[in-house]
Amino acid sequence: MQALNQSVAVGPMGFSIGQLLIILAFGVALLTGALIGRRHRTPTADTLLNLLLIALVGARLVFVARYWSSYDGFLSLLDIRDGGFDPLGGLLAGLGYAAWRLWRSPRQRVPLGGALLAGLLAWGLTAGPLLLMEDRGRPLPDTPLTTLAGDPIDLPSLAEDQGQPLVVNLWATWCPPCRREMPVFEQAQDEASYITFAFVNQGEDVALVNRFLDEQSLELGNVLLDARTALGDVTGAMAMPTTLFYDAEGRLVDTHFGELSHATLRQGLERLR
Repeated sequence: MQALNQSVAVGPMGFSIGQLLIILAFGVALLTGALIGRRHRTPTADTLLNLLLIALVGARLVFVARYWSSYDGFLSLLDIRDGGFDPLGGLLAGLGYAAWRLWRSPRQRVPLGGALLAGLLAWGLTAGPLLLMEDRGRPLPDTPLTTLAGDPIDLPSLAEDQGQPLVVNLWATWCPPCRREMPVFEQAQDEASYITFAFVNQGEDVALVNRFLDEQSLELGNVLLDARTALGDVTGAMAMPTTLFYDAEGRLVDTHFGELSHATLRQGLERLR
């Protein structure tokens, strides 16, 4: 059975459904604030943009503080391509700023309060049903794959042989973030002996994959081929890279869309313990 799409590819960029819903909710908040603010002659757009920025900065700072040891320099702390954000930290930072603005600016209370309420309702009414429809505990798909040697294999049999949690990375050689995160996986595969890693190439042939591994001097185990990109369809992952985290019973416990850093991979692995 094909899963609900969990991500959307827009040209070379990929967005998770959760990210798109946040963008939608923020757009609703901006529109509502503009409409109510016009009636009260009080603009809210700048305040809402500041709120979003403060929430993002707060979420990033909390995440970095939690995984400080996984970053190797100041520039890596600023590289938000790894998706390292702490939702609770961002929520608290955003709510704190919103409360401060509502207290300091009485004229903005009605339009800003209406905008925030509309945004929260938009997010809740869209994200809630999707969470109910999408079973995060769904089992490993038995999509037919092949090894680099040409032998048939599937993920359930791999997981059964190893008897460990399984991390499945969907990637391609043409995908820049996929290429950047491969050394991160190589190191994790050497260090995390309690985890099995599988690298499922999407739509490319064995010669191209072997050439890429040789050129990059990568030593990865369980590099598999999905010539028809069927696994992406089954799991609902339409953008690459996508990394799926399954527990030892073969149940999906987490999904990461986009590039992984040492910190965000560590966060995903912690959820498998």
